[in-house]
Amino acid sequence: MSRHPTLWKWLRRGFNALFLVLVPVLLVMLLRNLDWQEVLHTLRAYSWPLLLGGAGIAALSYLVFASYDLLSRRYTGHHVPVGQVLTLAVTCYAFNLNLSSWVGGIALRYRLYGKMGLDVPTVTKILSLGLVTNWLGYLLVGGALFAAGLPDLPDSVKMGQGGLRLIGVAMLVAGVAYLLACAFATRRTWHVRQQSITLPGIRLALAQAVLSAVNWSLMAALIFILLPAKVGYPTVLAVLLISSIAGVITHIPAGLGVLETVFMTLLQGQYSKGTLIAALLAYRVLYFLLPLLIACGLYLYLEKRTANVDATPRQEPPADAPPSGAAAAMGPHRGRHGLADAPHDA
Repeated sequence: MSRHPTLWKWLRRGFNALFLVLVPVLLVMLLRNLDWQEVLHTLRAYSWPLLLGGAGIAALSYLVFASYDLLSRRYTGHHVPVGQVLTLAVTCYAFNLNLSSWVGGIALRYRLYGKMGLDVPTVTKILSLGLVTNWLGYLLVGGALFAAGLPDLPDSVKMGQGGLRLIGVAMLVAGVAYLLACAFATRRTWHVRQQSITLPGIRLALAQAVLSAVNWSLMAALIFILLPAKVGYPTVLAVLLISSIAGVITHIPAGLGVLETVFMTLLQGQYSKGTLIAALLAYRVLYFLLPLLIACGLYLYLEKRTANVDATPRQEPPADAPPSGAAAAMGPHRGRHGLADAPHDA
């Protein structure tokens, strides 16, 4: 890649363009002869207690994701108030999921944290640690599920169950290797192109793993309660994780069409198309659209309240941080969900 950067750039563009074409085509093929009356009937059948419970799960997931920024706050030692950090993170997550990581995960964070008094290197470290946190949980949870043989792939998927198991093992190895490095590495800081890359302590790394695993689990729980009880929760979680990485590859905001295509492909023998589409529409409303409306109001609030915040770093690093440097600048939302990206595009 370093010897032929132009060739690699065009190959990457061609790969992304191929997915942008294939996903809509496959979605149209799957939606042919869809019974929209069944979709409407399923949507009308959702009870208000169920929808309120789903909204509660979505709110809890957003709060857990926002806690990633609290880990970054402890690690970098900045003094932005906890309430404003959570508000900022929730706002950015909603924009990240709906409008891509470049808008919510990156642009809004630099703008809002900058108005709170943080410099660019500190914001970069916050972004980096959040990105690592998101995908660390993905590696551990997804690796365990894929290695266990979930989901049960249809015969049309050429990779097959054996290939998925190998991918799961590799994911687990990568996630565990990060935790072991945080626990036992003797050299903890590297300097690459005037940027410091510093491993966090093991307590912070374990907190990263737990929070991220809980967040991915909550996202799947929302879809699970919207579907009839025909497949187990671990299967729904595994399918969601596959759809999320597919959304990152395609770079489609909100994974629009990708989520639906993956679910209908992998669960077509368990649910009718109408039932799946209805559940995923309800999921998008509860997890994407309603939070985006709230985030618009939160963004206006933050714009007014972030002018004179004392966010100077502490003189002494926190107990769980290395003596020098800051958050690990590791990793590549987009998502659900970000890749920040967002789980989908985060």
